[in-house]
Amino acid sequence: MGDSRRKVWHLRVGERTVGVGGEVARFLRTEQIGGLILLGATVLALIVANSPLSAWYDNLSETVIGPAALHLDLTVSTWAQDGLLAVFFVVAGLELKRELVIGELRNPRQALLPISGAIGGMVMPALVCLAIAWGAPGGTDAWPVPVATDIAFALAVLAITARDLPPSLRVFLLSLAIVDDLGAILLIAILFVSTFHPLALLAALALIGLYVLLQQRRVRGWFIYLPLALLIWYFVHASGLHATIAGVAVGLATRVKHDPGEHESPAELLEHRLQPISAGICVPLFAFFAAGIPVSASALAGLFADRAALGVLIGLVVGKTVGVLGGAALAVKTRLARLPEALHWRDLAAVSVLTGCGFTVSLLIAELAFPPGTQRDYIKEAVILGSLTASLLAALLLRRRVRARSG
Repeated sequence: MGDSRRKVWHLRVGERTVGVGGEVARFLRTEQIGGLILLGATVLALIVANSPLSAWYDNLSETVIGPAALHLDLTVSTWAQDGLLAVFFVVAGLELKRELVIGELRNPRQALLPISGAIGGMVMPALVCLAIAWGAPGGTDAWPVPVATDIAFALAVLAITARDLPPSLRVFLLSLAIVDDLGAILLIAILFVSTFHPLALLAALALIGLYVLLQQRRVRGWFIYLPLALLIWYFVHASGLHATIAGVAVGLATRVKHDPGEHESPAELLEHRLQPISAGICVPLFAFFAAGIPVSASALAGLFADRAALGVLIGLVVGKTVGVLGGAALAVKTRLARLPEALHWRDLAAVSVLTGCGFTVSLLIAELAFPPGTQRDYIKEAVILGSLTASLLAALLLRRRVRARSG
């Protein structure tokens, strides 16, 4: 077929021309789309798990695949948790590295506002959850669940409802969510260690060191870094640490500064390629296998009767709001930080409510903290209900702020 008869559909991105696949990838990079896909996967999981397909869903989740010789004979749901979600954490690690080196977090004065908000937004939900659940079954296991903020979903809600608010509000939320996720990652690394194998961890550290060295020597080529990243993931998994830690390590080890004449840094290039995969495949599949829980009047009644689940719910909706807003206010009052001139405290209050959207990382911690069973389902219900409640309340408050500013 001659060129004159061939349809050409392409898009310019920087200096590169990409085809239909590139158009789809660009579409998936938009914050609204990533959040909507995540929400769609969650809704689909709830529908399937509460339909005649529930037995198929459970069987699929528990199907074991992978080589037993490498101790990778894992269930499909575990692969989604340990494998696919590692890609999400690579992207989170890249975002954190960029903010620390060339972004908002490199300037201590600018960084202290979101950092203080993030610290308050981790401490207060944990305290609220402990206060409510103390002495109840699972009460001392639930407190890490409400500390996280879902970057993708929170930014999607902000992008949909508050485009006309100052850009500094998005910067605050993004920086806060990144620091928040770093705290959640540290909790995962400290609290959820299975049998520890130090030799495997040493092997992982050596490979991470090799990754850093190759980055410093400006070595290029996906055929080098992809096997290296997979080996890092394998040895972190084999060490007993949660495998998603490998994703963060790879992200933090990637160079973010441009060399002279370099169109994209390795971090930009890697994030450009991985973010659509994370938003369009990895996170939605994890949500699909994590969010499929029974939902009924009796299940909701059980949630409100379970003090650990109630602690998670109130921790997300109330604890996050009070903690983030209180942490930011304390930083401003003590003059460690200042509120950007374009922002009003009511803007920050609305975004503080939005940080109660825990979703992805909160569901992950719920799966790690509680064994399969009824209480784990209650905790997950609390995460989903709390995240949706915080998102809806924040959306209403943000729209009100938009109207107030434009009126």
